[in-house]
Formats: sequence, structure tokens, C-alpha cells
Amino acid sequence: MRQALKELDLNIVDMSDQNATLDGGDVLFTGREFFVGLSKRTNQRGAEILADAFKDYAVSTVPVTDGLHLKSFCSMGGPGLIVIGSSEPAQKALKIMQQMSDHRYDKLTVPDDLAANTIYMNLPNKGHVLLHCTPDEFPDSAKVFEKLKDHMLIPVSNMEKAKVDGALTCCSILINKKAKV
Repeated sequence: MRQALKELDLNIVDMSDQNATLDGGDVLFTGREFFVGLSKRTNQRGAEILADAFKDYAVSTVPVTDGLHLKSFCSMGGPGLIVIGSSEPAQKALKIMQQMSDHRYDKLTVPDDLAANTIYMNLPNKGHVLLHCTPDEFPDSAKVFEKLKDHMLIPVSNMEKAKVDGALTCCSILINKKAKV
């Protein structure tokens, strides 16, 4: 991974503090700010290192009391749109995020927390694209995504990844960089 990021000429920050932990599944970048879930896999020191690396953005921490990490029940569904699960812990986390932020985000609440783990992309010639769970996995949540009329919706199965606590965002790194052609 390090080599691939170097080849893209991206800045790499090493966490040299042995006590710091930061799981990508606990980092939600909204395009304006970062929310970092404090969970079994991410601690305050990890959030502080992230804040040091991205000084131009606000970094707020959110306690994750239920679920593996922050993205177990939320993700970005588009610019200014947070997809959030309907469970009490998910809604509590959303409330904390809303209190910590100066920006007012729109929200799309889905019945199933795990279905809130989506991948949003704004692609040339395609526009808003959202990868989300399949109707076979979460039929009620899949119906909610259909409300996003301005998005190209692509259902992606997560059944195999879910067996090892994986989700859609676990298998992706989104890089906003123009390809050299």
C-alpha cells in the first residue's frame, strides 16, 4: 500500500506513537471536516495524530459504544449527506456529530445500521454514484436508497465480507486525484 501511495505522489504520515491506534473504519471525512470514532480500534491519541496531519480541517471525536467502529452505522452518501443507521447508538452518534459541527448535514436514515456503510463517488460523466447494500441483504434499507433520485445507485453484495466483520468501505481507498494520461 505504501508503495502505491508513493507512486501517486501522496503525502504519507507515519504514526510513530506506539500507544496511538486509528482504524480507517473510524474516520469519516465529510469534505469539510473529520469525525473520528473512539472505539475498540481507535483511541484519542490516534485522533490527535490525524488532527495534526490535517490541520486545515476540524477533527471531532465521537464515542462508539456499540458496533465495531463509526462506519459500522454511518458514511457519506454525497456532498453534505450522511447516511445513518436507525439504532439508538447510531442516532446518538449522529446527534454528537451535529453538536460538534458548524455545518448542517442532510441525513438519510436507513433501518439497518450495517446498510449505512456506503461508498460515495462523484465521477466524471457519471455524477453522483453510490455503492450500497443489495436488496437481498437489507431490503428495507435498499428501498430508502431509491429516494436518492440524483444518484446512480449500484448495489454491491457484502455477504462474504460481513462474515469477518467487513463492510464496503473496508475494501476501498478513495483518492481524489486526476490520472496522468
